[in-house]
Amino acid sequence: MSTHEYTIGIFYSEEDEGYIAVVPELPGCSAFGETEEEALREIKTAIELWIEAAKKEGRRCQSL
Repeated sequence: MSTHEYTIGIFYSEEDEGYIAVVPELPGCSAFGETEEEALREIKTAIELWIEAAKKEGRRCQSL
């Protein structure tokens, strides 16, 4: 698990009929859940995958 700290925003989407989680520091990193808790679990996985892919591609983010 990453030791970096990121801001996670979670909001309800009427259009998607569920919760969207986003990480402003990681462009394009988002996740969906039917509940806030599910969206939070999913975004934690998405963060790890985003960081892994960014390292492989040589991309940088604020906390890498």
